[in-house]
Amino acid sequence: MDKINFTPKDIVNKNFKPKMRGYDPADVDEFLDDVIKDYETYSKETQRLQMENDRLVSKVDELTKQLAVGKSGQASHPTSNVTNMDILKRLSNLERHVFGAQLNNDTDQESHF
Repeated sequence: MDKINFTPKDIVNKNFKPKMRGYDPADVDEFLDDVIKDYETYSKETQRLQMENDRLVSKVDELTKQLAVGKSGQASHPTSNVTNMDILKRLSNLERHVFGAQLNNDTDQESHF
């Protein structure tokens, strides 16, 4: 991140030397007040995002450690011959059986009316 040159306090305390044909000091002050508000908003948002980023990095580290522990613990368990694909096929067949029977019953009931 680039170096920040001014704090909101630096902007508030900045004094400009008056010159002939210069800018209206009230206009300059009003503009700088708006700049300060934006600057403070950006500063708060940056701090909030940094805190959220730190929290998420910490969570990722925690989950990575849990995953590493889970993988090392998995090696001691006997492996099963059932794969995710087998489970999905069984689930699909079960859904077809249950919901297919419901659809057939609904169709039969409607045809009796």
